[in-house]
Amino acid sequence: MINNLRIAIVAIIAAFSAFGASAAGKTVAVKPTAVRPDMDKIKSEVLNPSSRYYYPKLMADYEKNDTLMTLEDYRYLYLGSVFQEDYNPYRRSPFDSEIEQLYYKKTHTRAELDTIIDYAEQALLDDPFDLQQINFLIYALQNRGKVNRAKIWQFRLNHLLEAILSTGTGLDAENAWIVIDPKHEYNILNFKNNIADEATYVAPYYDHIKIHREEGDNKTPEGFYFNIRYILEEYYRKHPEER
Repeated sequence: MINNLRIAIVAIIAAFSAFGASAAGKTVAVKPTAVRPDMDKIKSEVLNPSSRYYYPKLMADYEKNDTLMTLEDYRYLYLGSVFQEDYNPYRRSPFDSEIEQLYYKKTHTRAELDTIIDYAEQALLDDPFDLQQINFLIYALQNRGKVNRAKIWQFRLNHLLEAILSTGTGLDAENAWIVIDPKHEYNILNFKNNIADEATYVAPYYDHIKIHREEGDNKTPEGFYFNIRYILEEYYRKHPEER
């Protein structure tokens, strides 16, 4: 049932949200204009070989470090992934747990930074939109003096974050941010320097995450809404008995 799914999602999120804000030690400032995506159009375009947004073409441009890709390209890339045969929002890399303790350290040796780079790159081969691993990779590359590579990955991370934030305002269900992976909910909040208090499922396919606010803080929203429709649909496709 839906409660079982919520428990599964929260467990997944808890395992990754403890890392907190940007491992690279800085906030990524992204304020794109919110434009509600036409998911039917995105599906049509990413599956059309003659479209400029044909998914294999977009992914090829992404993988070859094309810094000319626009925010619109990234919106089709990120959101269009839900229409690919290999879409799996519950994919977890074995590398996450293998070096989890290494990530928690405040400082790292050169050898440890090289290990983080190696593991992050391998994890991203399996899940190219693992925002946490991208963040760790940027941190390690920067601290190893590999500035140009770090800039390329920072460009990617910024645009993936922008792609998510451009899907709405997050302030109500109607304008919820669309995410393709449950981890991305907390990634977004962490990058915005927000601390989550609690998550609530709102039918038919939204998560509302309440934000910690200091006493007297009337500027910070009480919480943000995330649209998890495609995460739920994939879950039900694999577990039709729980629909």
